[in-house]
Amino acid sequence: MKVLVPVKRVVDANVKVRVKPDNTGVDLNNVKMAVNPFCEIAIEEAVRLKEAGTATEVIAVSIGAGNCQEQLRTCLALGADRAILVETDVEAQPLGIAKALKAIQEKEDAQLVIFGKQSIDGDNAQTGQMFAALTGMPQATFASEVKAADGKLEVTREIDGGLQTINIDLPAVVTTDLRLNEPRYASLPNIMKAKKKPLDVMSPADLGVDLTPSVEVLSVEPPAEREAGIIVETVEELVDKLKNEAKVIS
Repeated sequence: MKVLVPVKRVVDANVKVRVKPDNTGVDLNNVKMAVNPFCEIAIEEAVRLKEAGTATEVIAVSIGAGNCQEQLRTCLALGADRAILVETDVEAQPLGIAKALKAIQEKEDAQLVIFGKQSIDGDNAQTGQMFAALTGMPQATFASEVKAADGKLEVTREIDGGLQTINIDLPAVVTTDLRLNEPRYASLPNIMKAKKKPLDVMSPADLGVDLTPSVEVLSVEPPAEREAGIIVETVEELVDKLKNEAKVIS
């Protein structure tokens, strides 16, 4: 079973994001970048399937600028067998990414495509679902447990009311939730080995895909500063402030 794992380059989760002075976007100058945390979970799940003998090959793929190779090499160090970069300077959006991935899937014919459920920058949680719709593949989103057997997947999903377990036929699309697994750290020997693993670079034109954005960002602004909290001495004082200052109770 071949497993395809789309990954995204994002600002490291531990970095405090800064907005550009002209409010046109996020300032990425001298900022540490990393693999999107949910994509790391997807890579880990694919590697575990390979270690269990269920999967035979894990392919990491990214759509973005040339510097995305850094994150793809990280995925190779974590256990992916090879990587593909669709190189573009266009800031690709979910629908464009899904179309590019559809073209790659037509070439690779993977039996399982594992997405992170969302990226921590755009926070859209759209690409996996759009890809499933374009390819006609069954999907299981927000997965917290995945079991593969006899050409099917048993997936436990995180839903508002608790957990839902479903069975879907392969080939299929899965998007990972936070509780699916705990990603491993790349060891130094694996980091060195990753440098020799194949990483193919292609363009959107090679795939016959137009990545022109369909949504225009007009402005990006940081959240408003919150006032500092205060400590009250008594319940009576708390009630008084909630009633007369915050005016949230009557």
